[in-house]
Amino acid sequence: MKSSCLLSLMFVVFCLSQIQALQAQQVQPKPAAPANGALTAVVPKSIARGVVYDDKNRNRTREAGEKGLPGVRVSNGIDIVKTDAEGKYELTVTDDTILFVIKPRNYMTHLNAQNLPQFYYIHKPAGSPASFKFPGVAPTGPLPESVDFALYERPEPDKFRALFFGDTQPRDIAEVEYMTHDVIEQVVAQEAHQASFGVTLGDIVFDDLSVMEPHNQSIALIGLPWYNVLGNHDQNYDAPDDKLSDETFERIYGPSYYSFDHGPAHFIVVDDVTWVAAKDGKKANYVGGLGPEQMTFIRKDLEGIPQDQLVVLMMHIPLIDVLDRQDLYRLIEKRPAAISLSAHTHNMQHYYIGQEDGWMGAKKHHHIVNVTVCGSWWSGRKDERGIPHATMSDGGPNGYSIMEFDGANYSLELHAAGRPEEYQMNIYAPERIKSSERVETKVLANVFNGCEKCKCEMRLGESAWTAMQATTMADPALVEEIAKDALDLTHKWRDLPKPHLTPHIWAGALPTAVSNGTQLIEVRVTFPDGKTHTSRRGIVIE
Repeated sequence: MKSSCLLSLMFVVFCLSQIQALQAQQVQPKPAAPANGALTAVVPKSIARGVVYDDKNRNRTREAGEKGLPGVRVSNGIDIVKTDAEGKYELTVTDDTILFVIKPRNYMTHLNAQNLPQFYYIHKPAGSPASFKFPGVAPTGPLPESVDFALYERPEPDKFRALFFGDTQPRDIAEVEYMTHDVIEQVVAQEAHQASFGVTLGDIVFDDLSVMEPHNQSIALIGLPWYNVLGNHDQNYDAPDDKLSDETFERIYGPSYYSFDHGPAHFIVVDDVTWVAAKDGKKANYVGGLGPEQMTFIRKDLEGIPQDQLVVLMMHIPLIDVLDRQDLYRLIEKRPAAISLSAHTHNMQHYYIGQEDGWMGAKKHHHIVNVTVCGSWWSGRKDERGIPHATMSDGGPNGYSIMEFDGANYSLELHAAGRPEEYQMNIYAPERIKSSERVETKVLANVFNGCEKCKCEMRLGESAWTAMQATTMADPALVEEIAKDALDLTHKWRDLPKPHLTPHIWAGALPTAVSNGTQLIEVRVTFPDGKTHTSRRGIVIE
């Protein structure tokens, strides 16, 4: 009798442990990969074979005299192999695999009519689920006898530039037109800022995936190869799990994670959006996560990259909000040169990640939350062009950034939409003050691309430059604009977001040894790369 009770008790304990295990899996649907990178799922596999070749005439058909390229890496999203002396490779595939070539330096993949790089082959014999609201991949049929990848030569110098767009996020054609007039025309007028390629850091569109097509047509006007990161608003919301949430994205842009070389830098596009479908009365949602397959790919990818080569990780959700980021930290924290970029939060910020977040590298990791093209989701009053001013929650303008890479070094410039290049900060000071009020008067400067490593100084007239102190506060102009909107009960524009405490504001007091009259306040910021920028504002001292 006792043994029977004991067995029953053991069975109850076993059941409870299984329930707890399942609940844990639901909380973290993309757990970290095992230390050895092994995957436990058993799925039927076939062997894909092909050639990576030098497409001399750029017609995407291998012809006599077009040699295979040795040593080029090809992946199935988990494993990575190098082509042999004849450019040949072999990889296993399942019935849901995207094969892709990891573009080497001084070569380029073909572009389609929308300047989207064609570096992949989708193998989905049955296609995507037909029940999805937005179509995914059509059935691809049997695996071809040879899956070949065409590359053509293109010199890539050590020093180059790239454009970065955060959250373009149009919800309809009207907002695609906002983007075109507010940003794309500006970039084209600047001859694309002499950039080599561009990247959209996720939230390409806003839930309506049919808008991807007109969006791509607008971006294509820039005339550059354009890479794309998956955002939480770019998913198939009717997917039953994360594995199937990227089907429309894959049809249009290819794999949700991949990598490529350009110049001396190695770029990794990261999918850090995990879709959690509705279940047991809980609404569908997403979390920041990477998952074991992707982590295996990143680990194997980095094993083929020299330790001193600059690695640039591009993702949508900021790294500090990714559940299994510690696994990624372990892979990059020993590298002397690695940075990461994201978007998602609709404000601009520089994080220097250290021990407080589990980072164990010798120096802190620089993570950049990029400015967004749509700013605050195209919110706020419309300007004389009929485009919302879209001020972000940090008081900064909507826009885009340009990064310059030179070996292992890099720098970032912010460009405000519809503004001159010199527009890098807002200076806040009274229009006029009494001479006796100088000591009590504070000058504030919101440096849109500011960070903790910046130095900010000010002067009045010909006085000496004095240091300003970094502070954290809501942007005064945004607070005032929101209050003004609240008084206008008839306004028809989308409300601005609530202001958040902005970390890139500096404060300083006016000097006293300056004569009365109309004077010029100057604020000078020195960025970590040594570049400086000065802005000015007039003030009357009575």
